[in-house]
Amino acid sequence: MEHCRTVALLVVLGAPGLFGAPPVYTKDIVPILQKNCQECHRPGEIGPFSLLTYEETRPWAAAIKEAVLQKKMPPWFADPHYGKFSNDRSLGRGDIDTIVRWVDAGAPKGDPKTEPPAVKFVTGWDIPQPDVVFQLPESYPIPATGTIEYLHWVIPTGFTTDKWVEFAEARPGDRARVHHIVAYVREPGSQWLKDAKPGIPFIPEKPKADTDEDTSGLPSDFLVGYAPGQPPERFEPGQAKLVKAGSDIILQVHYTTNGKPGTDQSKVGLVFAKEPPPRRVKTFSATNGKFKIPAGEANHQVEAEFELGATVTLHGLHPHMHARGKDFLYRVQYPDGTTETLLSVPHYSFAWQLWYNLDKPLVLPKGTKILCTAHFDNSANNPYNPDPKKDVIWGDQSWDEMMVGFFNFVFDVHTPVESIQPPVKKEKKTVARNQ
Repeated sequence: MEHCRTVALLVVLGAPGLFGAPPVYTKDIVPILQKNCQECHRPGEIGPFSLLTYEETRPWAAAIKEAVLQKKMPPWFADPHYGKFSNDRSLGRGDIDTIVRWVDAGAPKGDPKTEPPAVKFVTGWDIPQPDVVFQLPESYPIPATGTIEYLHWVIPTGFTTDKWVEFAEARPGDRARVHHIVAYVREPGSQWLKDAKPGIPFIPEKPKADTDEDTSGLPSDFLVGYAPGQPPERFEPGQAKLVKAGSDIILQVHYTTNGKPGTDQSKVGLVFAKEPPPRRVKTFSATNGKFKIPAGEANHQVEAEFELGATVTLHGLHPHMHARGKDFLYRVQYPDGTTETLLSVPHYSFAWQLWYNLDKPLVLPKGTKILCTAHFDNSANNPYNPDPKKDVIWGDQSWDEMMVGFFNFVFDVHTPVESIQPPVKKEKKTVARNQ
């Protein structure tokens, strides 16, 4: 009887080697790392250490085990009860068990002949080698301390023909101090930032604080963004974003100081489709800029919606809030009144900004509403709260707040963009204009 109890205990503990050889790095662990980890954990990327080789991985074995058991890594925040996503990197139970057994067995290396070929990354990019790169014309000096307003650089593309972008990536020159980058397309004739001079950093005039106008709608055409965790834009063949001939790229860069000075020369790389696609991709958003989160409030709700003026296909969702962001919910309400939950993020992380790409893109008929509901924790129980004694409103800086539900729509290239969203009604001030 004692012998039976001992065997049962060893089974529960997963004693290495009891029922077959333990997993080894070369055969069992490398495929997991290649699929889920190496894009970030390699030289020059956001991961704090590289996981490209056994020698680099072995010292972190215990930390990797703890991270996967707690499901901190790879970062993924979608509630599995709602929706399926093509870019879901959360580890399955089998992969987690394999890593745990490997670590518990002493993290053996295995036979090098069984290791799969290394993934070929483009140095300096997570996308294929760009066809064109736009960057800040000069390195920008970042002071050691102080608040830096959003800076905008106008960069003429020089395009004489329309360009269709299949891959796009924004990359910071100084990851420690670049909070985010957004690359916008300013089409010919646009009056947005009309006073900005090409190549010179520009700070737009802020709207008056006492206005009743909701200024949360993002300007112009969102091409690609960067924030920790935010991936490049990658579109399927036959789908692309449009940059019209004569357009400018406007790079919006937000810097945060950390006690030491630095310099930055952020950039954006684009890969063009080989031929004009039949389907266009465009980023839109639902926003609400008229909220006020009371001091100490632990579960303040804010809502926004977007009503479709044309039929489109929904491909991806990207919630955005700041440090007080608690959770975010996307639903759709169809013209017949039925609703469906697309994405629930019950534990939002401002430190890791994810896109959630639908495994099966969803056709949304004209008249469908995308409903976004967010909750904010402005209490002292929120360890990331900059000041729980302060009422919080919409603002650019990290100690302010935002409520934005981004989404990527795909539609026929002949569909007029302005038809996708009806004109904003004066009494409906919480819905952003098209991005």
